[in-house]
Amino acid sequence: MFLKIRHDDDSSLVEVLDLKQLFDPFAANVQGRIHAGEEMQDPGDYPKQELRFPSGETLPRCWQDPHYPH
Repeated sequence: MFLKIRHDDDSSLVEVLDLKQLFDPFAANVQGRIHAGEEMQDPGDYPKQELRFPSGETLPRCWQDPHYPH
């Protein structure tokens, strides 16, 4: 799955490498890889709070808040 970084001014996308981590509300970060340029980038950790769908929508609260819906 590809997501955008909220504060990123260019059109680079982050490829999420572990979808279970993305869906886990107890995981604050996800492992991903920036897709920019022609060379494969090294994986890194990205805070879920900084990630958005390519459309600009935020991630679902149930993916970020371990206490949702309480």
